[in-house]
Amino acid sequence: MSIALSFIFFLILFTVVGMYAATQKQDTTTDYLLAGRNVNPWAIALSALSTGQSGFLFTGQVGYAYTQGLSSMWLAIGWAIGDYLAWLLVFKQLRQVSEASESETVPTFLAQKQPGYRWITVISALITILFLGTYAAAQLLAGSKALNSLFGWDYTWGVIIGAVVVVIYCFSGGIRASIWTDVIQTIVMIGALLLLSVVTLTVSGGVADIYTNLRQIDPNLVRLFPSNLAWGFFPFFVGWLVAGFGAVGQPHIVVRAMALDSADNMGKARDIRTICGLITAFSAIFIGLAARVLLPSLNDPELALLDLSQNLLPGILVGVMLAGLFAATMSTADSQILSCSAALTQDLFPELAKSYRFAKMGTLAVTSIVLVIALVNNDSVFGLITFAWSILASGLGILLILRSWQKPVSTPAAIAVMISGIAVSLIWKLSLELSDAVYEVFPGMAAGLIVYLLISWLGQSAKVSTK
Repeated sequence: MSIALSFIFFLILFTVVGMYAATQKQDTTTDYLLAGRNVNPWAIALSALSTGQSGFLFTGQVGYAYTQGLSSMWLAIGWAIGDYLAWLLVFKQLRQVSEASESETVPTFLAQKQPGYRWITVISALITILFLGTYAAAQLLAGSKALNSLFGWDYTWGVIIGAVVVVIYCFSGGIRASIWTDVIQTIVMIGALLLLSVVTLTVSGGVADIYTNLRQIDPNLVRLFPSNLAWGFFPFFVGWLVAGFGAVGQPHIVVRAMALDSADNMGKARDIRTICGLITAFSAIFIGLAARVLLPSLNDPELALLDLSQNLLPGILVGVMLAGLFAATMSTADSQILSCSAALTQDLFPELAKSYRFAKMGTLAVTSIVLVIALVNNDSVFGLITFAWSILASGLGILLILRSWQKPVSTPAAIAVMISGIAVSLIWKLSLELSDAVYEVFPGMAAGLIVYLLISWLGQSAKVSTK
């Protein structure tokens, strides 16, 4: 009962904050999709953090540390470096160019109203809806796994509860409500992770004891570098670094950069997001390592955080941990649903783009689709999220960089960049099965860049030959 009451309290808190944000809205599509481009850097940083780390942090990353041991830190380090570079090299220009071009969605920004731009808009919108929708479904699945672990509920109830809460504040306040609730959810996430880290450290006897026990369980758990890597450590690390940089292809993160009040504040937002992100990532890794020592025989490592909480914390604090996990999932799911909704209502049906009511109905439609995907899929959260992330980064990332840097890209070249990136990423993962050697974002984004450079070179050669 104490777990349930604590959890319900936070659900109500998130919902109330989102509904209050709705009182500050304006009934325009620009406000619904980008909060009027006037969000302060603290809110953008914390929102980007929670929507970027998602249920992956509480389930996937903890579970990865549980199974892989100390070497799991390289995923977090590589991802953090790549993410920092994305904010440093791309997002400031993105904020400036998106406002100058009056782009309110990622597909619109990628299209830039050049000859044949509708093809770019439609293809990028379909990529967004299909794969970002799958990503959002993984978030609802992560939350439902948590409720199943604690209360024995069927996965269906967790998925439905998460979807209902997300719809309530997204439907009422758009991205403004999403960002405001993200801020509260990030605070809960950080507090929950630090709380469990301190308790775990105390119970386990300190870092030295955890290290010693991990070595006794399996010497590979204390190896600094991963073992049995097909191509060695460096390609493995670079793959995860590029994965972090792949934030440039994630519409739910990109729109936060577009909503910042000023491009000049991008550096501040970047630094806040990076510092807080390192705290949460390494807290999750430590919890995974400690769980391997204290609970060495878990059936589902992705539930290690909640299982550890139940063993170490009083009921009311277990509710806080559950709320932290749910906060992580909902802060991402709401952002992704809004991005999919924007792609549907603004890009696939431009004749209704200025209809505020149609934008809200699109949110309901997308949530229904995501709900169905989550209900029929119970795969690994880690696997679903990393797969969707790689496809979005490979398909949209390179084109978004080129647009942000205002490089010339013809419509055929833009389509070729998107399709080649996705194709190579899929082949790398599904046919060649090389993702364990190098995460598929690297070859996917590399393929898109190579295709662009090749087309540009052929275009320049053709001009020279005609002179």
